[in-house]
Amino acid sequence: MATKKIQSALISVFYKDNLEPIIALLKKHGVTIYSTGGTQKFIEEQGAAVVPVEELTSYPSIFGGRVKTLHPKIFGGILYRRENEGDLSQAAEYEIPAIDLVIVDLYPFEETVASGASEADIIEKIDIGGISLIRAAAKNFKDVTIIASKDQYKELEQRLTEQDGATTLEDRRYFAAQAFQVSSNYDTHIFNYFNRVENIPALKVSENKAKALRYGENPHQAAHFYGDMDALFDQLNGKELSYNNLVDVDAAVNLIAEFKGETAFAILKHTNACGVALAPTVKEAYLKAFEADTISAFGGVLVTNQTVDKEAAEEMHSLFFEVLIAPEFTEEALEVLTSKKNRILLRQKIDLPGTKMMKTLLNGVIEQDRDLATETKEDFKVVTQETPSDKEMDAMVFAAKICKHTKSNTIILSNDNQMFSSGVGQTSRVDALKQAITKAHEFGFDLKGAVMASDAFFPFPDCVEIAGKAGITAVVQPGGSIKDQLSIDYCNDHGMSMVMTGVRHFKH
Repeated sequence: MATKKIQSALISVFYKDNLEPIIALLKKHGVTIYSTGGTQKFIEEQGAAVVPVEELTSYPSIFGGRVKTLHPKIFGGILYRRENEGDLSQAAEYEIPAIDLVIVDLYPFEETVASGASEADIIEKIDIGGISLIRAAAKNFKDVTIIASKDQYKELEQRLTEQDGATTLEDRRYFAAQAFQVSSNYDTHIFNYFNRVENIPALKVSENKAKALRYGENPHQAAHFYGDMDALFDQLNGKELSYNNLVDVDAAVNLIAEFKGETAFAILKHTNACGVALAPTVKEAYLKAFEADTISAFGGVLVTNQTVDKEAAEEMHSLFFEVLIAPEFTEEALEVLTSKKNRILLRQKIDLPGTKMMKTLLNGVIEQDRDLATETKEDFKVVTQETPSDKEMDAMVFAAKICKHTKSNTIILSNDNQMFSSGVGQTSRVDALKQAITKAHEFGFDLKGAVMASDAFFPFPDCVEIAGKAGITAVVQPGGSIKDQLSIDYCNDHGMSMVMTGVRHFKH
């Protein structure tokens, strides 16, 4: 496998953590080390001899450190082909030494952007020499080993230890692939930074963290999650999250985010809410959410925006559920909830980041803004003779928030603090309404005085007619149908109130 003993190395890194064992190994094997600046000082402090890059190139670091390694003696030493007679001749002619190992990382561009630094500081974190060294060494992997990240220090240490200071061609190809992953990820973040302003129609996505899932939606489908789940959640208990768990968790945290400043609880199944409620305590909110559909709650995903205490934990403990998400859990609550080892408990640390969403479609990808529009009473336009009461207004705000996060076609029936039922994902809005009314009755809710929310307009007056006959007194919908007036007329003739928002919330 073309094993090559490392005889020379170029080391120039921003992160020096855990580099000591590698320096010790290189020193042990008599490797010639070239280095710059702070890295040179660090290596010398480990008791290893260093040849300064300036001594090799006969040029100092110039332009405030912007140019240090960009020199033919450095890049020639990395790129020349060890089995090419012409390259060997030129290397000898220009006194270019072979460089067998390159350890270099990149300035923290992504972290600098995230810190809110000035543009001048951000631009200075665009690495030139480092990215060039990485690409050069990776290109010549037949002869050169490239380590492009501190995350690979341990792997290099293991190989050098096991192989007596040498690497195999298989090793070098592996590290080259890792290096191109590092460089492509780096360039993606730089492009996306500039594209905030320029809006070039190009999609660049790069995720460094990947996790294999047990399977996808079904056991015969392989699946991975790409992203930093640990930045969003601490998993306090339970088995690993599955593909379907993740899809439901995403829906749950998006829904609960609508209820900031309130004590809210939601139960979801297959991304749709089967119960949502507001109450003074988490326990009460849970009980009211559970009442909306005691059957669908089995095996569901639970979410709240307040601390789960012992009282709430004891109440929901008897229910079989897959996941519970909360910003915090008391120690007493955890004692109760963790007694079932497979129950997944997630502590949500931050709000969902980002304002874009995408998915694969046909032979490409579609991307759109996240639906961040949430209507308040101030956005409601009363279009009927009857004006909704304050309580009905609050109920319609509540129902519209849930409706926004439910699969189209959808209808939500509720009062001001408890969802009664939903009609989910139907091909007809009439069917969605009938489904919602049937479910509400099945679980013992009286719809007299309830409100109805629809994710899109009513093309005919049939939905308001069915709703009115069921006892519903107020309706919130986007409006926009050429036949809006027919629905308004029915409401006027039957003492119902209706508001329009002007905002549609399809969810496909």
